[in-house]
Amino acid sequence: MHHDHSDPGLVDVDGSPAVTAGPHRLSMVYGGGGVFGIGYCVGVAHGLAAGGIPVVGAPSLGTSAGSWAASAVATGVSYDDVAGLEVPSIPSRRGGVLADVARGIFGEATHPLVSVSAVCLRTRRRHILDGGRYPLADLVAASSAVPGLLPPHRIDGRLYMDGGMWSVTSIDAAADAEEVIVVAPLAGPHMGPIGRTAGVLLDRELRTWRRRHPDRIITLIRPNREIASHLGRNPMSLFDGDRARDIYPLSYEQGLRWAERLRSAQAA
Repeated sequence: MHHDHSDPGLVDVDGSPAVTAGPHRLSMVYGGGGVFGIGYCVGVAHGLAAGGIPVVGAPSLGTSAGSWAASAVATGVSYDDVAGLEVPSIPSRRGGVLADVARGIFGEATHPLVSVSAVCLRTRRRHILDGGRYPLADLVAASSAVPGLLPPHRIDGRLYMDGGMWSVTSIDAAADAEEVIVVAPLAGPHMGPIGRTAGVLLDRELRTWRRRHPDRIITLIRPNREIASHLGRNPMSLFDGDRARDIYPLSYEQGLRWAERLRSAQAA
């Protein structure tokens, strides 16, 4: 159910988050990729932050795994806290199972800098849900409800499913900023067939974004060969918590290296 994002009207914003007004100096986009994707996104974000990139105070858009990362980074939750939670067995038909897990981390917290992508079950349209209006636990549950693996999650009377069914990143819905950093766990040649498919769609979104914002900067960060090698060839490895913990420090180091590169480019 991936879509051409040439029409800005395809963005349905629930709650009209204040952060959509810009431009900001920096905006973050965190893509999907299972438990592996959470470890990757949080690791890269923490590395960028340690290297002097102000990711914590930047508006962020998360999709699926990226919604957990955006919420964790904004609220200061450590990766150890995220990694320590029990991953529900999948497939699961129990409603609210992901929201219960998420409440173990985020409680009933909201955060105005966080927004997430989810697909409305009834209309099959993507909605951008506002973290200043809804609890983060509900947002991550909605954005991560993979069809066939987890039941849709209800917010304000609407049932939502995984935002990755529309796009693995939803770059076109990022908060307006002078610079956008996209962290895409599934993209790239090292990620096998999934990565190649995601990469084609992502390249299309990047081209569209650059055409619309010729005076802005967008940076794509994706797994290198070493990180991708921890995943193996079984797609269900994306939900393996041990592999996610293994790649967190590698992702952190990659984020640090990117921070140095980005700061050098800014100084040039």
